[in-house]
Amino acid sequence: MGIIRPRINDYHNIPFTQEEVDFAIPYLNEDIPLYVDPFLLWKSPSMQDNSLHTATINSFNNLGYLLNKGKESEAIEILIRTSECNEVGLGNSKTRIGKPIGEKTANDILSLFKSIPQVNQSGFVHFESIQLFVDGISRDRISDFTCSFIKSFLVDYTIEQCEKYGIPIQKVTLDSIYDYRKNKIVSEQTHLPINPEKGDPILLIPKRWIRSIPWINFDDYYSNFYIKEIDENGEKERIPLLNYNRHNYDVVETYLRIREQQQANCKNDPIFKPISKTSVSKKASTILKLPTGKTDNADMKFEDNACPLLATVFYPQLDFAQEQSRTISGVSIRDLVFYNNKSYDFLEEIFQKYDCRQIVFELKNVKELNNDHVDQLNRYLKDQFGRFGVLVTRNEPPKKVTKNIIDLWSGQRKCILVLTDEDIKMMNTLYSGNQRLPIDVLKKRYIEFTRNCPS
Repeated sequence: MGIIRPRINDYHNIPFTQEEVDFAIPYLNEDIPLYVDPFLLWKSPSMQDNSLHTATINSFNNLGYLLNKGKESEAIEILIRTSECNEVGLGNSKTRIGKPIGEKTANDILSLFKSIPQVNQSGFVHFESIQLFVDGISRDRISDFTCSFIKSFLVDYTIEQCEKYGIPIQKVTLDSIYDYRKNKIVSEQTHLPINPEKGDPILLIPKRWIRSIPWINFDDYYSNFYIKEIDENGEKERIPLLNYNRHNYDVVETYLRIREQQQANCKNDPIFKPISKTSVSKKASTILKLPTGKTDNADMKFEDNACPLLATVFYPQLDFAQEQSRTISGVSIRDLVFYNNKSYDFLEEIFQKYDCRQIVFELKNVKELNNDHVDQLNRYLKDQFGRFGVLVTRNEPPKKVTKNIIDLWSGQRKCILVLTDEDIKMMNTLYSGNQRLPIDVLKKRYIEFTRNCPS
């Protein structure tokens, strides 16, 4: 479809921003690099979330029951089939397809129900603690297990959100639904959104459940608890430590109680994390002091500071898609790409007038824009970018460049805006002072452009 990092709403041309919706908007061709943290369900003020956590823990602990009843093969099958949940699109896969655990890892997990007396007797309270006992289990597995055990709820949640926002759904068969009543994996026919690029069903995940790292995790345990309490030489050897934990479960239990006590600090991570006002001001100041050109890597410093600054000040009206580099005639060009979700009046206008589904910002740390710079961007304005783009540079363009930009509009109905140091300064002022929206600076440039165009 041509869109850079396409999301399901972009494909269906449904205008909503990430800030507006309750769920993480899924990418169609890669995972979101975040994970469901079961601890967020445990600490949630929502009774529904608490119930889902209880259901997850009970389902996981039922594996120990199966083991004790001699149904080891059944327990292994459930573990393997719940260890991957491709429908949610969370993790690090560039294809949205993950790999389930093998039989050895499944046996290692099940062995905890036999080798640790406390687990054998009472089961897990926070099953994500298996990261502290079994090698090869980390945040992606914990997230997938959680999603798999509550997949039935996620189906209902997804249907509800799709109906709310008009996302198309169609009949699908899910082969790996965990039936909480039967404690079995079953197939179920339902209706879900489909990944148009792959044909696979998609499940939506509430934003409030996701973090980049689980609250309970190996590195935190090692760095902030174990090394202080036990280890004197400071050597981090994973396998010996996992074995130590198996034989000293009371140490792990103490760590879990501490993490429970610290729960107020456990918060979900946003899909996009804007930088602070202080950081925006520092980056604006750095940009304004930079020399033009490439001296002392000034061009790279300009790009490195402008990228996070612009991504932050335009949020949430514009969702950031990605930075990308391209080459024209041997010249490397750095771009910023935003989704145009028509969330603001003039964004709606450029969508309608210029077929602009994504907005490209091209960064130029030059003393004076020339027509080659304009032509470079002009050649890029097609497909998802439509006929609208933005040049971010240091100074106002000379008259001949302004004339070229107006001529492009007259001849090809293309709109190219130019942002300068003065605009960066103004956006920083607006962002720091919470006065007007920084995107109003872009709107102001657009209004000026339309006034300069021949009627």
